[in-house]
Amino acid sequence: MASFNYRARDAQGGLLEGLIEAPEKSAAADLLISRGLVPVEISPEAQQSRLFAQFSGARRRISDEDIMFFSRQMHTLIKAGVPILQALSGLRDSATHPGFAAMLGQLRDSLDSGRELSIAMKDTGAFNPFYISMVRVGEMTGKLDAIFMSLFEHLNFEKEMRAKIKAALRYPIFVVIALSGALVVINWMVIPAFAKVFASFRTELPLMTRILIGFSDFCVNYWWIVLGLVLALIFSVRAFVRTPGGQLYWHRQKLSLPIIGETIRKATLARFARSFSLSLASGLPVIQAFTVVGQVVDNAHIAAKLDDMRRGVERGESILRTAAASRVFTPIVLQMIAVGEESGSIDDLLMEIAGMYEREVDYEVDNLSARIEPILILCLGAMVLVLALGIFLPIWDLSSAMLGKH
Repeated sequence: MASFNYRARDAQGGLLEGLIEAPEKSAAADLLISRGLVPVEISPEAQQSRLFAQFSGARRRISDEDIMFFSRQMHTLIKAGVPILQALSGLRDSATHPGFAAMLGQLRDSLDSGRELSIAMKDTGAFNPFYISMVRVGEMTGKLDAIFMSLFEHLNFEKEMRAKIKAALRYPIFVVIALSGALVVINWMVIPAFAKVFASFRTELPLMTRILIGFSDFCVNYWWIVLGLVLALIFSVRAFVRTPGGQLYWHRQKLSLPIIGETIRKATLARFARSFSLSLASGLPVIQAFTVVGQVVDNAHIAAKLDDMRRGVERGESILRTAAASRVFTPIVLQMIAVGEESGSIDDLLMEIAGMYEREVDYEVDNLSARIEPILILCLGAMVLVLALGIFLPIWDLSSAMLGKH
């Protein structure tokens, strides 16, 4: 399949430029005509441009932000009565990201060949199962514009939450990096300089001083071993976490981390409640909703609990009973689920649960730096204390000995 740059006129006489894929130049012209465009110029895409586009697509994958704005644009276009094929063509021609434009072109070609939008989205590999299931529900209910708007709001919330967490962690991460850099400088430069001074004392040094000098000597003389051990540890942990068992273990431990563990749990449950509520409100069956939502909670441990809940509902148990058995929800949330099941408005109650969790997470994230700061100060104080004892104790002992002689 070759790529061609084209210039064409639309029905209003406007000039459009873009990229189109076709077996040959004549086929490209036929495709443009089938889209209601009059070809003005069609030329093969330059090899250099093609390589650059492929490189750019490989370097920058389609992001959640791309999908989010795509959802908003599709809602606007469909609500305005623009046919989906025409909407995808317009979005593709105006896309600045080559990979995203190619994906939109693939979507349009699949629809042009008679495939449904949800199936075409699955073939691209750019959309997660939850997104595809929601679009499928929109196709079946005729509410595709409302589904795209709901998906936009859902993705926008997750984007804002990730941005807040990154902002809250920026200061602690900077402090940790600064402390790590300070330790490197102290081990490679400061302690060796003091070690030369201490060697002239010709007396037994305190234990803390000997430990610091020994560790510094090892780091300076065998830095390649230290670097190798650090890299081996990093790659080993990453390899372990990528295994199913390792991922399950790490995701379970994340929920128990000091300070941030409970915040992670609430953020994950908020994502579940919002996604599940959106699924049920859109008309997705409960069993299928559990399946697709379990794939977007971004925590293998919680996903396993949701899978247990799905199997319980399949056996005829209530959502309340399975939720209580999972032991991941608070009593007030279980009470709201019970009310929702009794009143038949569990989707509304779940959205309230999501809102409650989101408000708590928002508050905790805003205060995350303040909660981490005492630990950082404690670590800094411990490091200063160790260095002070190790470096100044020999000087203090020598001064005391000299004063004793006088």
